[in-house]
Amino acid sequence: MGQDPASPATFSADPGPRPGEDRAGDAAVPGPRVPVAASELVVPDIRLIRKRTGGEQRATFFELFFDLVYVLAVTQLSHHLLADLTWAGAARTAFMLVVIYWAWNYTTWMANWFDPSTVAVRLVLVFVMLASLLMAVAVPDAFGERGLLFAASYVALQLGRNVFVVAVTPAGAFHRNFVQILAWSVLSAPLWIVGGFVDGDARWAPWGAALLVDLIAPLVLYWIPGMGSTPTSQWQVDGNHFAERFQLFVIIALGESIVLAGATASESDLTVAVVVALGVAFILSTALWWLYFGQVSEVVARRIGRSAPTEAGQLGRDVYTYLHLPIIAGIVLSAVGLELVIAHPHDELHLAGALVSCGGPALFLAGLAACCARVRRHRAWWPLAVAVVVLGCAPLAAGIESLTAMGALAVVLVGAAAIEQARSD
Repeated sequence: MGQDPASPATFSADPGPRPGEDRAGDAAVPGPRVPVAASELVVPDIRLIRKRTGGEQRATFFELFFDLVYVLAVTQLSHHLLADLTWAGAARTAFMLVVIYWAWNYTTWMANWFDPSTVAVRLVLVFVMLASLLMAVAVPDAFGERGLLFAASYVALQLGRNVFVVAVTPAGAFHRNFVQILAWSVLSAPLWIVGGFVDGDARWAPWGAALLVDLIAPLVLYWIPGMGSTPTSQWQVDGNHFAERFQLFVIIALGESIVLAGATASESDLTVAVVVALGVAFILSTALWWLYFGQVSEVVARRIGRSAPTEAGQLGRDVYTYLHLPIIAGIVLSAVGLELVIAHPHDELHLAGALVSCGGPALFLAGLAACCARVRRHRAWWPLAVAVVVLGCAPLAAGIESLTAMGALAVVLVGAAAIEQARSD
């Protein structure tokens, strides 16, 4: 996406897999990419759009800088759940995670097309960063006194970013797409603001309706009466850059789990049990990294990278916009479980702690399986079987020493990572 429409040759046919690239157990990537004629490309050829030369696009340093705000946001979410480890606290944390991820996700789509090295785009991203920072600061009391700050920050970044795109793009399919995206943002905005003014749990009604509007919008292709929908064939993303950006968000979440584990250990008496618990936490986080980056991220990225620009948008929506949510949520839950074990290695987890400790990896594995199934990877659903086993062990883990339970869980995840690695050998 973002190719110069005057240069259709940059979307030439893919030569197909290199020898040895499609590893054992992986579905072969569909045949050569079909060249896309200039008339089929909808991204305008303007100065603010990324210029493609046919090579692989990489994340820019400014995009990495942008992500730093979301390191704070993920940390705030973990702390919020730790402070209120109840069903109500989990629901509020999950809700805010989806909102924060949605803000980052939409900005990633925008930055896949627009060049962050241009001053105008960079200033828009700085504005989104500031709004995201305020939203992250509001997380601990978003269902309390800071509700309006949380909602207004989200609305400001969503509307501001989309208004910018509509304002700077010429008439055409791309411009119309963003007009419809903006319309859906405008539709949910009053619900967010109204929710910021009401108290406590009364926010669930307007905020729940607002988030539902935002989540449904891509599924119905931003359909507007009289204008119709925006076909996914017109969401022409650069697949390699798009995949890399979401891989980096997974790194953010994994990094936060290690930071939280280390910070908890440093604030505790460094007994033998705490040191062992820290080691188990590190091994478990490493196993999660291995399960995602060992092969899966490459298989998924290769699939979307080789897709025609007219198909990459639909894959990007399904795999990254939606199916990466349980992966990120699973890492956040796992981080909370690890903190509980490091802080209290000899205590029982009890049901709440066990559900967090086992539910995090289970949710992560389920998201991984769904992503693999979406790109038609061979035997894609085997991580789901592991997830069911892990979650089913939660009642057992609730009644034993937390360090023992987490050690057993780490062994299971290391075994799953070994199985995943063996598929490439």
